[in-house]
Amino acid sequence: MAAPIEAQGHGNLVNYGTGGGIIGFIVLLIDLYIFVELAKSSRPANRKILWGLLVFFFPVIGFLAYFLFADRQRYNEYQSIGEAA
Repeated sequence: MAAPIEAQGHGNLVNYGTGGGIIGFIVLLIDLYIFVELAKSSRPANRKILWGLLVFFFPVIGFLAYFLFADRQRYNEYQSIGEAA
């Protein structure tokens, strides 16, 4: 009979994926920031939904596209408390 095949793993399972976890957490924070900015923006609802879906399904490509092509200044005109009074 043939010798059994031993399972080969990643040698260091404790630290496996640590770098991706930090980068993933940063991407999550940026995506959450975009969702809050979309909710507070004055853009039409259908555009909010489309941008939100793009960022949700493609987090990295979505936030890059949002920051490059979303025309954020046009729809995010906030007034400070001092200006509103």
